[in-house]
Amino acid sequence: MRIDRITEAAAVHAASELFDAPPLAEATERFLASPGHHLLMAYGETGLALGMISGVEMTHPDKGTEMFVYELSVAESARRQGVATALVTELAAIARRNGCYGMWVGTEPDNEAALGTYRKAGASEEAPFVLLNWDLLVEGER
Repeated sequence: MRIDRITEAAAVHAASELFDAPPLAEATERFLASPGHHLLMAYGETGLALGMISGVEMTHPDKGTEMFVYELSVAESARRQGVATALVTELAAIARRNGCYGMWVGTEPDNEAALGTYRKAGASEEAPFVLLNWDLLVEGER
């Protein structure tokens, strides 16, 4: 398995099945061009994308910089083979090299696969929190 940092939109669109919805051209370009935004893909021996992880560095004046794990996905055929753990581990290495003091992720309490992956990659559970959301799109936008 090979893990690459993605900098070209073509690689994102070629692996669109790893995303929740088809990647949007403008959003893909913006994400890839933004400093502190990271998109990694794992590739198998055949060159097919097996999984992806995205992370965003966030800096706050009184805390410093931390890495937020935005999304993790592994193709169904490649699950339970260490792909997700390798991706999380590589993103953590990037975070360390970039001076992040920590890395965090949120997931659903019943998402056993995600919880297992994150724990296996060294994450520890903190106090529960409440997620509040603002839907800022007007009906029909996207």
